Amino acid sequence: MTQVTEHGGGVWSLRVPIPDNPLGHTLVHVLDTDRGPVLVDTGWDDPASWAELTSGLGALGLSVQEIHGVVITHHHPDHHGLSGRVREESGAWIAMHAADTAVVRRTREAEPGTWLDYMTQKLTAVGAPEEHVAPLRAARAAGRMRTLPGLRSAVPDREIVPGELLDLAGRRLRAIWTPGHTPGHVCLHLEEQHPAGLPGHGRLFSGDHLLPGISPHIGLYENPGEAHETDPLGDYLDSLERIGRLGVAEVLPAHQYAFADAAGRVDELLTHHEERLTGLLALLAAPLTPWQLAERMEWNRPWAEIPHGSRNIAVSEAEAHVRRLVKLGRAEAVTGTDPVTYVAV
Repeated sequence: MTQVTEHGGGVWSLRVPIPDNPLGHTLVHVLDTDRGPVLVDTGWDDPASWAELTSGLGALGLSVQEIHGVVITHHHPDHHGLSGRVREESGAWIAMHAADTAVVRRTREAEPGTWLDYMTQKLTAVGAPEEHVAPLRAARAAGRMRTLPGLRSAVPDREIVPGELLDLAGRRLRAIWTPGHTPGHVCLHLEEQHPAGLPGHGRLFSGDHLLPGISPHIGLYENPGEAHETDPLGDYLDSLERIGRLGVAEVLPAHQYAFADAAGRVDELLTHHEERLTGLLALLAAPLTPWQLAERMEWNRPWAEIPHGSRNIAVSEAEAHVRRLVKLGRAEAVTGTDPVTYVAV
């Protein structure tokens, strides 16, 4: 049965499944406006996900053809995947922050194999063993490049400008730039009185930035060939504090469930990352590559049980934390090491 939740005040959420993913589903939010319904995110591009999205809209007495617009919190395929199909069916506009639209364009325009070449180079540089990199080399040699998600993602036709109200008739939805999970992640502040009278300043569509029981993945997001090193964890922590100051009455995230006390959850996440950085400093008492660091970090299962693709995500998160420590002056790269090792200072 389609699971639809009414949040009051012309807002609903639809559970749209993510195939073969422990998160289970994306919460696609439907926002009623004077020009027709607008979606916040759309879900993964998969036949079962499309069926659940259309079924959920049907339970609200709506059809996809009636969708007026699509607002995307960030470019990841479990959020942006079905946007193009929604636009094809309805003529709806698609809005996204410029930094994530740039990622969509680069992904679509990249030469076949660019991403696999980049991943191979990055993993080698951080100390991944050859047996881990070998499948990527084999996929590149065999031409298996067009199976990666995001290669056919729709190019948005509107830009979400931080600090500005979106053009939604009869609603006050303000964009807040919250980089960290992606470079162009946005939260959306519905600056309207809470329908149930909860104390606080409106409601927040938080995407993946603020979730009630999960710390979102914070990895690296510079472009292949780009010399500038980003600091995603620093971006994320700054963005968390920005959201904590809003004083919203309720958070409507893209996964799990709606919750109150955004400031309390922000404090929990800030503490979590500070504790994690402290733990990494202890591990870096002796020089380690980012791969060796990831092997020793605590995850939701032992390292030996983490599958290949998830290890790539884990080592990216380890490197993002190391970069934060380096920027804070608490760790440094060991000169002349290849692959590079880091040590606490």
